[in-house]
Amino acid sequence: MIGWLEAVILGLVQGLTEFLPISSSAHIRVVSAFAGWPDPGAAFTAVIQIGTELAVVIYFRQELWQIISTWTRSLFVKELRSHWAARMGWYIIIGTLPIAVLGLVLKDQIETVFRDLRLVGTTLIVFALILWFADRTARNKLTLEKHLSITHALIYGFAQALALIPGVSRSGGTTTAGLLLDYRREDAAKYSFLLAMPAVFASGLLELFEIGGENTPDWGPTIVATVVSFIVGYAAVAWFLRYISTHRFTPFVIYRILLGFFIILAVTAGWIPVIG
Repeated sequence: MIGWLEAVILGLVQGLTEFLPISSSAHIRVVSAFAGWPDPGAAFTAVIQIGTELAVVIYFRQELWQIISTWTRSLFVKELRSHWAARMGWYIIIGTLPIAVLGLVLKDQIETVFRDLRLVGTTLIVFALILWFADRTARNKLTLEKHLSITHALIYGFAQALALIPGVSRSGGTTTAGLLLDYRREDAAKYSFLLAMPAVFASGLLELFEIGGENTPDWGPTIVATVVSFIVGYAAVAWFLRYISTHRFTPFVIYRILLGFFIILAVTAGWIPVIG
């Protein structure tokens, strides 16, 4: 079971890695394996992500309020339906559909085979290469307010759904999709964060019922990890958005590749178990 110290450490890991394109779920899985702790499981991971998403809510609170209020009023006021905030509300809903459907269909696999560390290591490497290609070829010119469309929202959405596999990275997958569509780095990342909110909150709230049950951490450590992830996550999202406005993703690509190969080596050598 997860104790208080483990909860603090895993909360730090979640907060530091959720918004970086390196996969927070993979890091929670890997850190637990190397520390000799039991796999905290998909339910614990989903619940503590609520903390990092609350950090996003506070960071983007003004824009979120504009999106929610304008979208709601546009249901009754026809003139508001062309406003960027009203359209953004629909694009977030549409972009959430792929992960909502696939998350329900693949629930058993998410909690079992998808947590295989060989798969985690492989996806870290493969999607690092895709991110590198996207970053090098992107024209970095489109903006969300002017260019986001239903088609683009769905592409973002399917990219987010890939993050059901630990190692892909929710922010990495959706940001990569945005770069391939030629969005600016900061715009691609921003929509990635906004798009994650409905899926993360829904997943976390559903998994709340699993906490404290058989093979899941108790409530106390889970709450501690969630609070820590919120505090650290707020600082991480602010730093990351500033960083990518002037820098490429190359350091994250290199890190993902090295970590992926190390995980595969560790599993092959028997240093850590394939499944926790």
